[in-house]
Amino acid sequence: MFFVAIALYFLLACLVSWMILFPAGREFVLQALAGAGQRMQQRLGHLARQQGEGVVKIQQSGRSSLRNLISFVRAHYVLFTVGILLILIPPIVALTSGSSTMLGGFDTPVRETNQQVAMLLEGEQLVPPPPLPPAVFATVEVEQVRPMLVTASRDWDRLDPEFAQRLLLIFKIMKERHGYEMAILEGYRSPERQNKLAAMGSNVTNAAAFQSWHQYGLAADCAFLRNGKIVITEKDPWAMRGYELYGEVAESVGLTWGGRWKMMDFGHTELRRKGVMKRN
Repeated sequence: MFFVAIALYFLLACLVSWMILFPAGREFVLQALAGAGQRMQQRLGHLARQQGEGVVKIQQSGRSSLRNLISFVRAHYVLFTVGILLILIPPIVALTSGSSTMLGGFDTPVRETNQQVAMLLEGEQLVPPPPLPPAVFATVEVEQVRPMLVTASRDWDRLDPEFAQRLLLIFKIMKERHGYEMAILEGYRSPERQNKLAAMGSNVTNAAAFQSWHQYGLAADCAFLRNGKIVITEKDPWAMRGYELYGEVAESVGLTWGGRWKMMDFGHTELRRKGVMKRN
């Protein structure tokens, strides 16, 4: 009986959707109602001939009511279908959401991350890692992906303290839980540098001076360290998997991840604050 009820609800929902989305569906239903009305009229006529004038009045009343019903449905079909949906949706939701099953593998990591965020909020101050040699950021491979990176600022002290702590927490989680050692490529960025990068084209950045969170110390670009070398390109499967994990962890500590943008920037994270930029 339970499955029969679900099947009936499903069929009725399909019918209502058909009526809403396709004019031909509405016409078919209205024609079916009209045909049913004609058959009803014929039966009432037969009864009228047998039972006399009293039944004729009933027939006339029935025709009038049917015409009024058809006219109402034709004039207010949207309201009619919405009303049916409002009636159907609650029982369908109740029937289909009775299970509390959760996809495996998601519950525990989220809880563990939240515990570490709670530790951070309780006052644990993480320390930035030692700076890497400038030569690490001056290789041909890095220059091809990130022009002018060798002159970028990687000074943690120029970052907003709250953002810096969240970013350091991400580094800690990525290393301890996922085995990825991370490095900051660029943190604070001056307005002059921002304009120079913007002049290089949209493949570098679309933001001019003071249109980027870098100018406020609230954004950073990061990548991975493997065998002492910076790995930036997402064409490397190992790095791409790292970026996916990096995005999940960043969002779990309240940062915005550039990997979800139309112009994807997998290594970018930022802490958005209202009132910092006029557009916010």
